[in-house]
Amino acid sequence: MQAGMAGPAPDGGPTGPGPATSPPRPGLTLLALIAVAAVANLNLAVANVALPEIGSAFDSSQTTLDMIAVGYSLGLACSVLWLGAIGDRYGRKLMLVAGTALAIPASLLAAYAPDDKVLGLARIIGGLAAGMAYPTTLALITALWSGPRRTRAIALWSGIGGAMSALGPLLAGLLLERFWWGSVFLISLPLAVVALALALKVVPAHANETTGKVDNLGGVLSVLLVGAVILAINFAPVPGKGAATGVLAAIALACLAGFVVRQRRAPSPLYDLRVAGRRVFWVAACGGIIVFGSLMGAIFVGQQFLQNVLGYSTLAAGAAILPAAVLMVLVAPRSARLVVSHGSRFTLLVGYFFCLLGFLTMLLLWTEHAAAWTVLLGYGFVGIGVGFAGTPASHSLTSSVPVTRAGMASGTADLQRDLGGAVMQSIFGALLTAGYAAAITDRIAKAPAATKSLITTGIENDLTKSFASAAQVARQYPRYAKPISSAAKAAFLHGDHWAFAAGILAVLAGMVIVRLWFPAKRAEFALIERYGKQDAPAGTGTPDRAADRAADAGDAGRARSGTER
Repeated sequence: MQAGMAGPAPDGGPTGPGPATSPPRPGLTLLALIAVAAVANLNLAVANVALPEIGSAFDSSQTTLDMIAVGYSLGLACSVLWLGAIGDRYGRKLMLVAGTALAIPASLLAAYAPDDKVLGLARIIGGLAAGMAYPTTLALITALWSGPRRTRAIALWSGIGGAMSALGPLLAGLLLERFWWGSVFLISLPLAVVALALALKVVPAHANETTGKVDNLGGVLSVLLVGAVILAINFAPVPGKGAATGVLAAIALACLAGFVVRQRRAPSPLYDLRVAGRRVFWVAACGGIIVFGSLMGAIFVGQQFLQNVLGYSTLAAGAAILPAAVLMVLVAPRSARLVVSHGSRFTLLVGYFFCLLGFLTMLLLWTEHAAAWTVLLGYGFVGIGVGFAGTPASHSLTSSVPVTRAGMASGTADLQRDLGGAVMQSIFGALLTAGYAAAITDRIAKAPAATKSLITTGIENDLTKSFASAAQVARQYPRYAKPISSAAKAAFLHGDHWAFAAGILAVLAGMVIVRLWFPAKRAEFALIERYGKQDAPAGTGTPDRAADRAADAGDAGRARSGTER
C-alpha cells in the first residue's frame, strides 16, 4: 500500500487490520493541516470576547449580537457538506488553498465593518471560507494516514483545534486592551499567510479523490436546511418574529424531507445515508455535536458573564479560558490511548462526565460575586471533557467510512463542531435573550409606581434589548445608574441560568444516546473491521446496505447491554 492510501491499524485497534501508513513528510504535512484548521478555529472564537464592545459601538440588540457570534458557524455549517464533497471530487488541496486564501479578505471586512449588519455578513463569508478549507484538513488526514498513526494525528488535530478555539478569546482580550473591537478579527491573518504557504508547498495535490459526480442539488438543500434551522432558533425569542420563525421552520422541514429523498435516490449522494446509518457513525456524530457545542456555548455565554456581571476586563475574560485550552491539549493524547485501551464509548462518556461537571459549576457557582477559582473550574471541566470526547467523536466517523468518502466523514466531523456550536450558541443565546428580557420586564412590572412613571416605552425597550443597551441607559441617567446596572446584572444571571440548564440537559441526553447505542470496545472494533471488508471490494465508497444492517444487528444487543468490553 502506498503512503497516503488509508488503511486499518495492525494491532486490532479501531481502524482494523492492515499496515499503518503516513505521507512522505508527515510532520510538515500535519503541521500544515493543523495550521489551516487553526485559522478556522481562531476565527470561530474571537468574536465572543468582543461582543460587549461591539454591542456598545453599534447599540446592537442581544439577537444581533447572537447572530454576530453565530455567523461564522452558520456559514461553515451550511457549506461544509457540499464543499467537502466538491473537494472529494475535484481536489482537496484546491479547496484547502482557496478557503485559506478567502479567509484573509473576509477577516479584513469584519475588522473594518461600518455597522453590525456588515459585520454579520463578513462573519458568514468567513464561515464559507472555512467551509472550503476546514473539512479538507480531516479528509486529508483520513486519506494520508492509517492505523494508530491516524489516531494520533486526529488526536493532535482535535486537541490543538479545540485549544485554538479556547485561546482565541485570550488573544482577542489582549488586543482589546489597546485597540478597537475590529482588531480581534485580524488575529488569524499572519497564521493564514503561513498556513497558505505551507499548504501550497507540502500538502499532496491529490489523495484518494472520487470520480463520481457531485450531488449539487443535495448540496443546495443542505445549505438551506442548516441555515433555516439556525436562523429559526435565533429568531424564536424575538418579539414580532413569530411568523418569520414559523416560515424558517417550515423551510427546514421541507428541505429535510427533500434532502432525505434526494440522498436515497441520487446515484452519487452527497451524504450516503447507508453509511450514516452505521451506529459507529451516527452516534459519534450526535455525541460530537453536543460536546463541541457545549464548548462553544460555554465560551459564548461565559465571556459575556465575565465582562457584564463580574466586570472583568477583556484580557482577564479571555485569560479565564486558558485552563480549558491547556487541559484540552494535555488530555487529547491520553484520549487517543483511552480509545485504543477502552474503546470510543467509554472515552466519550468520560468526556461527557467532565462537561456535565462544568455546566453544574457554571449553574451553581457563577453568581454575581463568583470567585475567580469557580470561573477557572467551570472552564477547566469543560476543557477536560472536550479533550477526552473530541478524539473518539472524530475518529469513529473517519474509521467507519470508505476512504473515498473521507469528505463525508470530515464534513460530519466539522458539523460536530460548527453545527453543534451554531445550534448550542443559538439555543443558549435564545434562552439568554428570553430570560434576560423576562427578568427585566418582571422588574419593571414590580417597580414602585413612582419609578414606573419615569420609564417610558422607549426606555423600557432599551432596557430589555440587551445588557449593553441597558448599560447605555444607565450612562444616560447617572442618578439611576446603580439600580439599572443591578437589575441588568440580575436579569443576565437569570438568562444565563436558563442557558446553563439547557447545557446540562443536552449533555445528559448525549450520555444516554452514547451509553445505549454506541457499541462497547470489542463490538466497536469488530464493526469497523467488517465495514472495512464490505467497503474494500467495490472501491466505490458505496457500502452494501444488507451487509451493514447485518453487521450492526449482530452486535446491537451486546452493545446496549454493555456485555462487550
